[in-house]
Amino acid sequence: MGSLFLAMLAPGANAADVTGVAFVHGTGQQTNAYQDYWKPQMVDSVRQGLSNPANYTVINCDFEQYMWDSRAAGCLAGQLTSFINQRGITRLVVVTHSNGGNVMRWIMSNPTWDSRYPSIIDKLVRVNAIAPSSAGTPLADAVMNGNVFEQSLGWLLGYKSDAVRMQQESWMAVYNGQYLYGTSGRPGLPRTFRSVVGSDVESAIWDSDSYCGGYAENVGLETTQNWLDDCSDGFLECSSQSAAGSVWFVDKSRTRDREPLSHNQSRRACFRLDTILRSDMQQ
Repeated sequence: MGSLFLAMLAPGANAADVTGVAFVHGTGQQTNAYQDYWKPQMVDSVRQGLSNPANYTVINCDFEQYMWDSRAAGCLAGQLTSFINQRGITRLVVVTHSNGGNVMRWIMSNPTWDSRYPSIIDKLVRVNAIAPSSAGTPLADAVMNGNVFEQSLGWLLGYKSDAVRMQQESWMAVYNGQYLYGTSGRPGLPRTFRSVVGSDVESAIWDSDSYCGGYAENVGLETTQNWLDDCSDGFLECSSQSAAGSVWFVDKSRTRDREPLSHNQSRRACFRLDTILRSDMQQ
């Protein structure tokens, strides 16, 4: 009986472990990311994979700032620390999206920056980074240059915030080369950082799948995709999403009916993404 019980434990876990999941949003200043960024269907589906589904938190920070800013990484560190302490979390899984991956990498790469970082890293098992902007995006350059993207992508990027400025490709190259771990030629991150890559956008009006996550947003992303590589989610090129850590999977390899995940759909319960993440909670 004892050996059977041990076999049922997740790898790296023991009977005293308490696993929790934190949802870390992308660019923007969030006050209710549960409702506005992820949506309840996504969060509530994923957390059901936990032994105790109450062991979850949804982060609300100001990610319009540079990643190291006290309102960004400092806020994230504070909320993660409170969650870990209040729930007795010993194994932390982070699900993040877009620029949230950069803020998490800042914490993982700079443990001496803030006294709270080492404890968070110690509890951290892995970061499942969905469409992370690890190498930036040409669209951030376009927004900062004040062209049409500033209006068409305002809902997604915000306007000329420091976070958008930071995600310019040349700026991210500097950060990756000097301050962040996990990219080619740099030290590895202290914990697993793996990406889910969104490879395309579909917005055919007759296709019901185009409405998942919001039809208007998908139309906008398909438009901006014209300025990106063929492999992109409408905001980020696949090369940027794949630049840090390892690739967990490219959308079509595991989604329902091999549907692609646009940048908006990859933060929502689209095409069984939520069930994939839910199953991962048990690992």
